[in-house]
Formats: sequence, structure tokens, C-alpha cells
Amino acid sequence: MAEEKLTAVTHPDWAGFSATEIRSALQTILASKEFRASRRCQDFLRYVVEATLHGDAQNLKERTIGIEAFGRSHDYEPSDDASVRVKAGEVRRRLERYYATEGHTDRLRLELPAGSYVPEFHCAPSPGTVSVAAVTPSRPKWQTQSRLWGSVLAAGLILAGLAWYLQQRGARGPNTRAQRVLTEFWGPLLRDPKPILLTSAYVPVYAPQSPALNTAAPGQPMILLTDQFVGGGDLLASSRIASLLTRLRHPYQIRLGNQVSFLDLRAAPAVLIGYSYTRWHGLTHALPYSIQTRNQPFSITDNGNPTGWALTQLQDNRHTPEDYALISRVYDPTTHANLIEVAGITQYGTAAGSRLICHARLLANALRNAPDKWYQDNLQLILHVRVIRGIPAQAHVVAQHFWAR
Repeated sequence: MAEEKLTAVTHPDWAGFSATEIRSALQTILASKEFRASRRCQDFLRYVVEATLHGDAQNLKERTIGIEAFGRSHDYEPSDDASVRVKAGEVRRRLERYYATEGHTDRLRLELPAGSYVPEFHCAPSPGTVSVAAVTPSRPKWQTQSRLWGSVLAAGLILAGLAWYLQQRGARGPNTRAQRVLTEFWGPLLRDPKPILLTSAYVPVYAPQSPALNTAAPGQPMILLTDQFVGGGDLLASSRIASLLTRLRHPYQIRLGNQVSFLDLRAAPAVLIGYSYTRWHGLTHALPYSIQTRNQPFSITDNGNPTGWALTQLQDNRHTPEDYALISRVYDPTTHANLIEVAGITQYGTAAGSRLICHARLLANALRNAPDKWYQDNLQLILHVRVIRGIPAQAHVVAQHFWAR
């Protein structure tokens, strides 16, 4: 009985309806022709309504809905995935069609205002209500058409002015600043008209000598495969960076590590990805920070000295609850070319590091404490990455170093 009284409680913003009535109306909507064919629209509408009824409307943000309603990972970023915004627009259109057809007699109207994820509840006008239009004297047809075209023209001018305002506001806003940081970071490579080399190295893998065997039996001879596999994090990083360069309209070439020679690095700017730090160790070991995998635990060193940035829980299968990544952007005096290195101690750090340097807002946040005119210097960033169920979360800067080129 107590539970029934609880569900009957109304709220000032619920137009006098109880939670029980709202839930009943929601079930009717979800079972309608407009919604029963779309599971995602059902999940979206059910989630935002229940959150509102439970007093959590203030938490109905795009990222929260993506994680809680759509099952996105905890490092989900709406700027990378617009599925929540797209689905909200679809829900609004389905609600409009529902109330124009099956729900035209519903007393309770559920609406999702544009620009908000918080549903509103309204009471539909009584069928006997006389509209103002029904008692308004008729006007001559030419006068009605003139007023109509005047309204259309006024609306067009308002929309044009709004578009101009938003464009000007955006040109001065934080998004433009983030884009500027992204361009400044990549600037040394982008200013060279030659195609940028994106290079990943092969990962050496031991496999059963007989290719017919999927797993190695005890005592089964193993053979080292040196040119068959590339790390998953390396592939993801290559894809992200290639996508960024495509958006920036700059040419690039993707090559595997053993397809790139020292002369190639002298001829064009390059991005060394992931396991490339093993092949190109001679180019990067002299930098202030470097990755060492010769001794346990694998770590990042500071001028050759041990640090706390080490993988103390790295398993034999290379699973780890955390990783560290090294981002370097330098002018290399050996090759006389600009280089960017993005490398995790494992593939997780490589994937997370590539996301940071390809994402304007994340990169701007990472460099918020950088010195003035940092973009003219060499730089290195040390990133820490949590790994949740095999998925790298958002990387965080734990150290940075800048020095003159």
C-alpha cells in the first residue's frame, strides 16, 4: 500500500499527473507502431522518463545517456560519437507522429524539447475546447497570403541572423581554441608539403611450427614470425592519424616499419607508431624520456634513470590494468626532419595516446599548462592510462617536458 501511495505522488512539473499515470502513458507510447520497431528509441525514452520521475533530471546529459542507456564504455566522448543526439532527434519525430495518429486522443502528452534531454509532461486540451481560430473573423485571401509571406520572410531573417551569430560565437569560442592547439601541435609536420610517413613495426610472435595447429601442444616446436603481425593498438593509432590527416587534407603514406629506411626519414616528416620504438630506438633513446623493455618491469625512463612510470602488474599475456604512453614531437638532428612518436609500453597506451593527439579538445586540455609559444619547441608528454576490461580509458598527462628545437 505504501508503494502505491509513493507512485501516486505528483510533481509541480508533471502537469498534475502522477508517476503511475506517466508510466502508463509511457508504456502505451513504447508499444505503439512508431516505437515498437526501434529498440534504441524505446531505451532512450524509457531512460529519460524514469530518470525524471526519480528526480535525476539534472543528470540527463549526453555522456550519461550514452553510458547508462546505450551501454557505451566509460571513456565515451559525445564529440566522437553523436549517436545520442541522433537518437534524441529521432525520438522527437516519432513522438510527433504518434500524437498525430494513434495518440491523438491521449490526455497526457510527453514531449522532448529541442536542445534538452529532459522530458516534459503536458495535459492535452479538452476535445470541447473552442480554439481562438474558430471565432476569429475571416480575412481576405490576399491579406492572409501577404501576412503569411511576411511571416516567412521574418522567420528567414531571424534564422539567418541566428546562424551568423552562432558562427561568430563559435569563431571566438573554446572549440576554435582547441582546433588551434591541434593545428599547432601538428604544424611542424603539416608545413612540409611532402606526404607524412605513418609507420608501424611488425610485432614478433611465436607460433606453432605446423600452421594446421591453432594452439601449441606441450613440446610442439615453435617458430618466430617476424613479419606477420602488427599490434592492435598500432593499427587503431594508424587509422586515427590517417583519418585526421585526411580531414586536414594533408597527404600521407602508411608503411610498415621494415619498409621505411633511414633515407626515407630524411626525406619526409614521419609519425612513429607504437612498437616502432623498438626499431627506431636509435632515434629516440637520446630524448629526455624513453621506453625501456629490456628489464622488468617495463617502464619509461627519465634520462636513462628509473621512474615510477612502470608496469608492475604486466601479465605474460600482456594484459595490464594500466599503461603508460610517450608522446614525442621533435625535430631530429640526425634525419633533419620533424618526427612525432606515439608509443605505449603496451598496445593500450598506443591506442589512448593516438586518441589524445587526434582529438582537439583532449589535446588542448593536455597542453593547458604548456609554456607560451610551446608550439615552437620540442616536447614530450608522459600519459597514464587505465585499462578497463581490455579497453583503454582516457589518457591523463603525468609529466611534460619542453626544450628549444
